[in-house]
Amino acid sequence: MTTRIRQLEEYLGVRLFRREGRTLALSAEGQTLLNYSVRLLRLADEAVNELRTGKPQGMFRLGSLESTAGSRLAPILSRYHAKNSGVVVELVTGTTGALINRVMNFEIEAAFVSEPFTASELESVAVFREELVLVTSKEIRKVRTAKDLGRSTMIAFAHGCSYRKRLEDWLGSDNVMPERTLEFGSYQGMIACVAAGTGFAIVPKSVLVALQATEKVNQHTLPERFSTNRTHLVWRGHPSLALEGLINILQAQETPSMEAEALIDIRH
Repeated sequence: MTTRIRQLEEYLGVRLFRREGRTLALSAEGQTLLNYSVRLLRLADEAVNELRTGKPQGMFRLGSLESTAGSRLAPILSRYHAKNSGVVVELVTGTTGALINRVMNFEIEAAFVSEPFTASELESVAVFREELVLVTSKEIRKVRTAKDLGRSTMIAFAHGCSYRKRLEDWLGSDNVMPERTLEFGSYQGMIACVAAGTGFAIVPKSVLVALQATEKVNQHTLPERFSTNRTHLVWRGHPSLALEGLINILQAQETPSMEAEALIDIRH
């Protein structure tokens, strides 16, 4: 380990590396410092590019829910690329909880997440309104309350998914506990499993349309407090030029789900 690294560790009061045999690996604190360093270098590059060209350049790391990526982002990212050809968008997907953690740690610059979420340090803009529906196999014709599901299997994303939280809240309102839970990493897998009669799930209607799955499962209406949901773009700190470009496109869009509420709503 070099003298400069030791001096930096002494200055910060933390260990930046851990020894693994004969090699060194970043500690958790070292990874945090690296994330900040990459962000600072990116900001330095942006400062130079803005002064020279006034246009964003380089890599833009963006997070998204899988449902949003699959049903909403294609036309938005197409418009974004047309306006910002010097920016390379790197898209990663995950649950709301995982994405917010990555934004907080500056691993990604911004992310599309869904309600409910709590992140007082983040800025956000509401961009889409989703209608969530309960889906079951075609054999189950009506579900009036959660008790109609009995103790069948819940099919969902991992903990941290805000849609799963909505489903669990609805089940809990009727004191219903699913017999077991199967966790999937994609809506294609979830819907195929539901269609096969394995259990039930909650999905946005827009996903069913995007996957052409509306005829494969039965949809059941949920109470409004569980079915109405908004997707937000969240970020931390002052937005970069690349992020400002995306925010401008989102604020200029006129989607039917949002124009009824005039819902471009920036909050702290």
